Amino acid sequence: MEFIKQQEVYSQIVQKAWEDSEFKRELMNNPVAVMERVGGEKVVLPEGKKLVVVDQSDESTIYFNIPRQVDLDSLELTEEQLEQVAGGITPTFIAFGYGFVCGVGLFGAAAAGAAVMKS
Repeated sequence: MEFIKQQEVYSQIVQKAWEDSEFKRELMNNPVAVMERVGGEKVVLPEGKKLVVVDQSDESTIYFNIPRQVDLDSLELTEEQLEQVAGGITPTFIAFGYGFVCGVGLFGAAAAGAAVMKS
């Protein structure tokens, strides 16, 4: 599935989960089937991997995600990733990806919110 379509499917799933508690429950219990149904394509996970959906919609909670540790020495980049590295994106960014950047942003926002609350 191409990146743009992935983003569209992700947006549809999140929006529907916000609006429909039964859909959210189904998504959390069987994420692959739901994503295949919404996206119209088979979801193929790497051997030995599972997909876990975590509900982080509780506004009274700040969530902190610990990503898996990546062995950068054994990391193999695709041609597209090699081009990105040549263009200035570091392999660490590629390894940790979007989730890490969002986590840092959320952590910073949470810290800023805590600082405002102390004032």
